[in-house]
Amino acid sequence: MKKATPILVAATLLASTPLFAAEAGATAATATAPASEKMSHGEIKKVDSSAGKLTIKHGPLENLGMDAMTMVFRVKDPAMLQQVSVGDKIDFVAEQVNGALTVVKMQKSQ
Repeated sequence: MKKATPILVAATLLASTPLFAAEAGATAATATAPASEKMSHGEIKKVDSSAGKLTIKHGPLENLGMDAMTMVFRVKDPAMLQQVSVGDKIDFVAEQVNGALTVVKMQKSQ
């Protein structure tokens, strides 16, 4: 019996990877999504329109290495402040923007 060449083995493994990912319920989009795109969950505690800030009680922010807590965030777009009210549950992405924690993506959650 002949030995399999390393190239043949590598090609076989690479060719079968998408099949295993699909069977596990993962898609290419979720399997390769950057940490910054993973949404965190939170609750709006305060909307400060004049300062352009939201106070959010949130779960862990994996992309920033932060534990669950309540903190103040700037918003990327001031229009975001009009989309939420105190008590709203949200899913959001926060990033460091010019040295400030900033909500860059946000949507109301169920």
